[in-house]
Amino acid sequence: MTAYDGILLSSFGGPEGQDDVIPFLRNVTRGRGIPDERLEEVATHYRHYGGVSPINAQNRALKAALEAELARRDIDLPVFWGNRNWAPYFADTVREAHEAGRDRLLAVVTSAYTSYSGVGQYREDFEKALDATELTSTMTIDRVREFFDHPGFVAPLVEGVRSALTRIQADGITADQVHVLFVTHSIPTAAADESGADSGHDFGAGGAYVAQHAAVAEYVSREAAPGVPYSLVYQSRSGNPQTPWLEPDINDAIDQLAAAGAVKAVIIVPFGFVSDHMEVVWDLDNEATETAAGHGIRSERVATPGTHPAFVAGLVDLIEERLNDIPHDQRPHVTSLGPWPDHDSVGARRTDARHASGALAL
Repeated sequence: MTAYDGILLSSFGGPEGQDDVIPFLRNVTRGRGIPDERLEEVATHYRHYGGVSPINAQNRALKAALEAELARRDIDLPVFWGNRNWAPYFADTVREAHEAGRDRLLAVVTSAYTSYSGVGQYREDFEKALDATELTSTMTIDRVREFFDHPGFVAPLVEGVRSALTRIQADGITADQVHVLFVTHSIPTAAADESGADSGHDFGAGGAYVAQHAAVAEYVSREAAPGVPYSLVYQSRSGNPQTPWLEPDINDAIDQLAAAGAVKAVIIVPFGFVSDHMEVVWDLDNEATETAAGHGIRSERVATPGTHPAFVAGLVDLIEERLNDIPHDQRPHVTSLGPWPDHDSVGARRTDARHASGALAL
């Protein structure tokens, strides 16, 4: 067994009051030179909800659920929680763990897919936190693999799509009049193309990011709504309008479905998110829902995994996978892309391996 002595629940973070909104957005956009006037335009989404993002409350609930599931399995590991962009920040969290005598952490990152934001940037965050606390030579941080096609992540999605379709059909809308929209966060096409490049596989246009989402959409569609048309669409693009981002936007996709005239209902599946981020409650529950309603199209939004028992159990399965050094070929997955490989350590164990080999640890 691998001797981890703590779990690091790692997330994006979000504001918890009106006074937090602009400082939070400054953190998110640090180094990009975006003026506060532009940030205030984005801040209206948060201010609509009292300046509070749902993400921190959801992470508190997820932390409690993980602690309960770990206890149920007699796994005696404390769960520490840290964020990238708002308190509790990673540096404060790793310091807390160290002071508690917990220097071998296994990170559960609330990002299921491969991208710079979901993988590389978290790695950089961990490195910066260890540097800032002078714990690089003392503490080790590993992370569970990307879990986009782990049964625990996809089961709530299958359940949600199946339930939404049942409700729609109960109102007399037939399956051929329904379209499932699998939606995830858009990213620059260049960043998507580069995702998974270090794996040695050629994923084609969109890299691992698009390939993973496409594979999960195909699986969930087949399991929950066989024969019902579906599309992979995107949301929440930002930045320079001259920079190409992944398309189509979900609102454009709904417009196109309405123009074709055959669709009476859409099922919106925010499968790029593990919980109801602001992008879900604003971009989907407000904007996309209004777009559909404007065309007279019914919309059903599927819940994110959140604290669904299957998802929580799946995350603890991933923890046990690392605790027990489960061989790669025995790790569960539902698409041909998985199971995704583990990542290199951050901190002390990586440093030790580099010194022993004279090269970077793999």
